[in-house]
Amino acid sequence: MSELLPVFPYHPDPLATGSVVASSRVCVCCGRSRGYLYTGPVYAVEELRGRLCPWCIADGSAAERYEAHFMGDPVGDEVQVAVVLTVAANTPGFSAWQDPRWFFHCGDGAAFLGAVGAAELSEFPDAREALRSEADGWGWGVDEVERHLSALDKDGQPTAYLFRCRSCATHLAYADFT
Repeated sequence: MSELLPVFPYHPDPLATGSVVASSRVCVCCGRSRGYLYTGPVYAVEELRGRLCPWCIADGSAAERYEAHFMGDPVGDEVQVAVVLTVAANTPGFSAWQDPRWFFHCGDGAAFLGAVGAAELSEFPDAREALRSEADGWGWGVDEVERHLSALDKDGQPTAYLFRCRSCATHLAYADFT
C-alpha cells in the first residue's frame, strides 16, 4: 500500500514532473517499500537513481547517509545557506538535458513546476519573457529567438523548465537542449 507523499515546498508535485514514480521496490536507505521511488538525479559517490524513496529525501536521511544532494546549479538571488541546503538535500530534483539549474528569487528557493513547451508557456508570459532574455544573451537575432521559443517542446528538445517564486509568484524558466 502506498503512503501519502511527503510535502515538498520547492517541488510541489514530483509525481506530475516525473521525479517520483510509483514503485514496489525497496528504498536502499530505509529498507522499506512505500509505493514510490525517486527517479531524478542524485549527486553522490554511489549510484542511487531510482533507489531512494521520497521520505528519505524529505527527512534528509538519504543526503546524510550517502553525502548526496538532488539539486543542480543554483541560479538567481543570493539566499541563506539553509535555504540552499534544504533545496539541495531535502527536495527531489529533476532530470534535464544538461545539468539542471534551480532558481532562487526573493530570498527563497523557487518552486519547480515542471518541463514546459511553447504551448504551455502561453499561460506564463513572465516565464516566456525570461526565456526570451536568456536567448537574447546568446547573441541570437530576434527571428532566431522567436523560432527557438516556438520550437520548445515539453516532452522533447529544446525544452524549458518552469519555476514559480514562492514569495512574489513570478514565473521563471530556462531553456535546455543537447
